[in-house]
Amino acid sequence: MWPPTLKTPVRAPRANAVCERFLGSVRRECLDQVLVLGEQHLHEALVEYCRYFNDARPHQGIDQLVPGGSPPSAEGNGPVVATAYLNGLHHSYRRAA
Repeated sequence: MWPPTLKTPVRAPRANAVCERFLGSVRRECLDQVLVLGEQHLHEALVEYCRYFNDARPHQGIDQLVPGGSPPSAEGNGPVVATAYLNGLHHSYRRAA
């Protein structure tokens, strides 16, 4: 069933602010840039954005690290490889090994 129903935790006053911050990012960085053609297309775009958000986008709260990835490595002289997300709307750049 989409969308899932999430309940706000008891005695967690910041939980609502965290959710609003994430939803604002989804709107600004994804939905304002994509022409959604239906419910299935919306679902695919949101899944792809969540993959980008957790696998490629640095987060200030964890010292500019990526939540689902390893620390960035500045070592090596290999070429820079770009990974496209949302059909090229966002990119992740890493140095090839």
